[in-house]
Amino acid sequence: MKFDNDNENDDSGTATVFIIIGQVNRQKGGEKRPFHVLIVAPDEDTAVRHCLDALSAKGFAEADLNQIGLMGGMPDEEPHASAYQGALEGEVAVIAFD
Repeated sequence: MKFDNDNENDDSGTATVFIIIGQVNRQKGGEKRPFHVLIVAPDEDTAVRHCLDALSAKGFAEADLNQIGLMGGMPDEEPHASAYQGALEGEVAVIAFD
């Protein structure tokens, strides 16, 4: 997986797909597990806001956001390839790891 931390949009007409990396838990003070969110947004602030809304809607109580960057194109491997496609289709794609 590759991503670029340069948050400037390009003029190529392609959507800007952000990746947000962090840790979440389902109950406050519980054990956190890593997650990745892929999302299309016009800027970092909007991406973070929609990411937190989606995590809350999926039942996560707490989230630590550690890194945000831009995806450098379609990933080669799953589950990120499907999540990237979902993000291009307007979904907030959440990948939670055990």
